[in-house]
Amino acid sequence: MDRLRIPWWLAGGASAIAATVLIQDAYTTSIINLIAIAALTAASLRFVMLIGEVSFATAAFVGLGAYSAGVATTILDWPFAVALLVGPVLVTAVSIVFGVITLRIKGPYFTLIGFAFTEAVRILFSKTEFIGGTSGMIGIFPPPAIDAWLSTIVMAVVVACVFALYAIEKSDFGKVLVAIRDNENIATSVGINVLFCKVACFAIASFCAGVVGSLHAFANNVISPGDFSFLLAAFALAYVKVGGESSILGAVFGAIILVLLDSYALGLGAGENLFYGGAIVLAVLLMPNGLIGLVTSASRRLARARAGNGPTLNRKTA
Repeated sequence: MDRLRIPWWLAGGASAIAATVLIQDAYTTSIINLIAIAALTAASLRFVMLIGEVSFATAAFVGLGAYSAGVATTILDWPFAVALLVGPVLVTAVSIVFGVITLRIKGPYFTLIGFAFTEAVRILFSKTEFIGGTSGMIGIFPPPAIDAWLSTIVMAVVVACVFALYAIEKSDFGKVLVAIRDNENIATSVGINVLFCKVACFAIASFCAGVVGSLHAFANNVISPGDFSFLLAAFALAYVKVGGESSILGAVFGAIILVLLDSYALGLGAGENLFYGGAIVLAVLLMPNGLIGLVTSASRRLARARAGNGPTLNRKTA
């Protein structure tokens, strides 16, 4: 349990949840929701990267989760808790089928299939009048009794999911996933069912993507096919790269930084895309290992400096 750093996670999670309770400003609350949802999206995408793959299908699964929550709420009139969970369950089932078929290949081919799948799902959303077609769905509201607490619920769910992904990564199963990424042939030679492990990894990540979709639907109240294009996965990948893919906290920090930059860039008018894109490019060029890599490097230099000063002080004392 020590390796999971439970006290740190409890302190960080409690602080994040407390912030949603204390902050009452509507605009700030919306930004916090965006950050939380973006962080879980990035963490979901990064989890698939443990097996060495980049899944652009993440965007499609977020969309399936959102539309499932929308249909369950506005058409079927199901309870909030059920509507929140139906998307992740459906997405997990679809992801298992998708994974069994596609995870037999790897690298850019898998990425391209994910890209094509995402665009196919987006087109399916836009052509289906039952769910609003190109106009999307509106009126996806939580029950009035919990509306004021929605931001807190979103943050609590995100914290729980991110910690679950972290705990799985630190488990023996997580070590198997990393071993598959490092050398799939060696993993196969020692009796590991590589395809099963890959599909399980993909299903876990996709479940979290489905949670993202459900939270997105209730937090925004309105969804449309354009919300779930391949750009959603591209931004999630940017969060991971800027924050640092060596740790799940990198995905969280990257989401915080880039969502805040994006909210600032909205006020720049025509220069929004140039500013935001330039910030990502500079971050990747100047911090190839992301924010986490920068912090890790600084802490190591500090530790070496302290270790170097210790013997010197002892010699002077002697």
